Amino acid sequence: MDSAKPAIFMTGRKLLITGAGGFTGRHAAAYFTAGGAEVTAVLRRAVPGESGEPLFPEDVRTYICDLNDGEAVKKMIEDTAPGEVLHLAGKNSVPESWRNPAEYLETNVMAAVYLLDALRSRKEVRLLVAGSRLKFNPGAGEPPPHPYSLSKTLEELVSLSWGTLFRQQVLIAEPCNLIGPGPSTGFCSLLARHIVRSEQGSAQPPFRLSSRQAQRDFLDVRDAVRAYDCILKQGEPGTTYRIDSGKPRSLGEITERMLSLTRANVGVEWGT
Repeated sequence: MDSAKPAIFMTGRKLLITGAGGFTGRHAAAYFTAGGAEVTAVLRRAVPGESGEPLFPEDVRTYICDLNDGEAVKKMIEDTAPGEVLHLAGKNSVPESWRNPAEYLETNVMAAVYLLDALRSRKEVRLLVAGSRLKFNPGAGEPPPHPYSLSKTLEELVSLSWGTLFRQQVLIAEPCNLIGPGPSTGFCSLLARHIVRSEQGSAQPPFRLSSRQAQRDFLDVRDAVRAYDCILKQGEPGTTYRIDSGKPRSLGEITERMLSLTRANVGVEWGT
């Protein structure tokens, strides 16, 4: 047996990950478990793995909890007694937020409030909240561009304010556009699925994009998870950390690269 392995699996970290069934959550559960942490993956409901494969490594404990139920959240914290919490749960579709704005406020804001409140008596627990680059600045008189932006702006404001009011160790991370293996609702994944459907001969409307010149920063989700780890270990409570690659790319460049990988006739429509 490799003598280095026991040291790897004895970190003593107890980490709770909300939204663990999502794109980033699955990578986070695998990463922290491989690093020796005792991970509890929080799901709103049981989620089956793809192709019969398990959703998480076998060492990951799963916990079913509706984060919009304050009492259930308190019980979850009592049952799991985490030392750290990575809050990834939430809704993140701009178009859907126009259809269900109240649901977005409830899910993205009140879930964070219930989690913060449940941790109020555990001031030693470090809580990292995954925010959004799509927030707006109400202090500068900016209007919210969409309900999703409003919900994430309020989530960050409430989280930092709560941390100050109750002296809790709250940190915020604002990742850029995350890409990588696994199911995602991000631009690259949506375009990839559109290309696959075109290759399969499915009739569908053109893939709509805002502008060829629009710049986006893309980062591998596994690098973002490593950044979350660094923030949890070394971050200063009350601080917001931006996570990106530092190399913005145009939507035109990304789209052309992806289209160069297929022989299918893929419909794409550009805005102005």
